[in-house]
Amino acid sequence: DTLLLLLKSLPMGCYFNIYSFGDSYEHVFPKSAKYSQKNLKRALKRVEEMNADLGGTEMLEALQHIYGQPCIPDEPRQLFIFTDGEVCNTKTILDEVKKNCEFHRCFSFGIGEGASSELINGMAREGGGCAQFIVGNERMQPKVMQSLRLALQPLVSDISLSWDLPKGVSATILSPPLRSLLQGHRSLIFAQLTGECSEATDGCLTVRFTAAGHQCQNQLHFDLQAAEGTANDSSFDQKGDLPLTCFTIHRLVARTLIRSLEREQRENGEEVEEIKRVVELSVQSGVSSVFTAFLAVNKSNGKAVQGPLIYRENPTHRQLLRGVWLDLMSDDSCGEKNIFRRIFSSWRKRTSANKHGKSLKKKLFSGDSEPRKSARDPLLELVSLQDASGCWLLDPCLAAALGKSTEDLEKTKPASAKKDVWATILALIWLHGVQVDAKDEWDLLARKAALWLRAKKALCIRDWVEAGNVLLGCNVQTDALGL
Repeated sequence: DTLLLLLKSLPMGCYFNIYSFGDSYEHVFPKSAKYSQKNLKRALKRVEEMNADLGGTEMLEALQHIYGQPCIPDEPRQLFIFTDGEVCNTKTILDEVKKNCEFHRCFSFGIGEGASSELINGMAREGGGCAQFIVGNERMQPKVMQSLRLALQPLVSDISLSWDLPKGVSATILSPPLRSLLQGHRSLIFAQLTGECSEATDGCLTVRFTAAGHQCQNQLHFDLQAAEGTANDSSFDQKGDLPLTCFTIHRLVARTLIRSLEREQRENGEEVEEIKRVVELSVQSGVSSVFTAFLAVNKSNGKAVQGPLIYRENPTHRQLLRGVWLDLMSDDSCGEKNIFRRIFSSWRKRTSANKHGKSLKKKLFSGDSEPRKSARDPLLELVSLQDASGCWLLDPCLAAALGKSTEDLEKTKPASAKKDVWATILALIWLHGVQVDAKDEWDLLARKAALWLRAKKALCIRDWVEAGNVLLGCNVQTDALGL
């Protein structure tokens, strides 16, 4: 359903392809294909036939094949990756994404409790995109469409910082360099100001960047004199050491610096001095790292919990087990964790290759017959009928999706309106009038439909919208439809 919505929302003129990955990988087209009704129909047919039958969740070979394809001139490559598990070579995959970051943006989605946060966040970070996690009963579609909206926006790049400080004061950036930023997103940059100045004065930070091909800059002026409520604040922490506001900021800075050092350590190998620095920062700030751990304390007696971790299986919540294991195996630096990861990957391969069924869920059903497939959501039913160009056709399927008969649609059609124009107007009215709560999901494909209608340059569009409102029992204004 999510792929359906995603494919229908792509703009005309783009190129697209779909890969399935596991122990092996498959793709719909030999190379990215032009977005057209014919290619869209072919892709949707393959989507309907997809099953979790490729074994594990390994993706390196699929990524290498994608990166091996030449980029299409003037067409930025956007990569959307969906996975519900872990991989045995996280560092290798992140290195591959980073190596190709100048040629694409990577948007990653972790589905369920078992998705590796290190993998999902790492791919988005190295690929200049954003990461999304879908857990519990959350709907995937709004988050995916949010990322698609970002992917269709120009990237803010060539970001640089320059400081104007009084003599004797210097600034040291503690955050990793910021290469790019998506519109609508924010990034926190931590810096440490050191030195002394003879009298209170101002400082200035200038941020320069490129957006949509234009050079831009913003400036931030700040007072170097300590403000009230920081150094002289009376609300200290329980030990009386630091004001709470300062303590929180220091921990945020420490966390940023620790994560940056951890990434450097993974890339450059285990340098003893780097590890010592991470450990010192972690202990001083109380922020965990891959080289430190904090003891579990029994709240009743205040003593540390003794003995090894004990594995306990809850037979009524077996599915939660995968999430627990994968949280414990979120780092590549420990050999024991890699062993567990390989064991887990092997287990997934065996279960997915079960010749009696491609999904373990089938075991939950009793009897010899397959469970009846539930009816498709009305919104997705309407979405599935939209053409790649953005229009709808006046046919019985559309009438059924709108809750009307074909005769109703034909009789109420204004005489001067073409059938596809009338059908598209009705679909837009239904979306804005009936499915307004799901606007985040259908907004992009509705805009595509509005563009198609505007290209028709119809003179009586307001009269036709009014006729559509009467038929569907809605009260949607023409302006609200983007017309």
